[in-house]
Amino acid sequence: MRNVLVPMDGSESALRALRHLIAERDAYREPLHVVLLNVQPAVLSGAVRMFVGADQIEKYCHDEGESALRAARDLLAGAGVSHEHHILVGEPAESIARFASGKSCGSIVMGSRGLGAVSGLILGSVATKVIHLSTVPVTLVR
Repeated sequence: MRNVLVPMDGSESALRALRHLIAERDAYREPLHVVLLNVQPAVLSGAVRMFVGADQIEKYCHDEGESALRAARDLLAGAGVSHEHHILVGEPAESIARFASGKSCGSIVMGSRGLGAVSGLILGSVATKVIHLSTVPVTLVR
């Protein structure tokens, strides 16, 4: 079975990448297993942590991640594609590249632009960083 990592941030670009993978799944020589990954940014400062408990922060990140993954999970279930999902907290590009390697994913398929507030001129900044950091092939879907 071939593991393909699909980072999901809830954007239409990420869903387009997933739809592309589903449409092209017969091109793979072995059965496809999709690994969905949502990375929540660690944006809470020390001052915020004084007033918000670690369990509340963890619940918030989990809930936001589940929300970002919901449509993707529904698409895969409807298409009958084997999948699993994970939610991490950290810097998105580094987390995606490290997770793909650690999870023995054969490739990464992702949207070229996500929900980030600041994006690159041609590609999204996360996509650009993943290309540079990844040790496995990366397919960007526009």
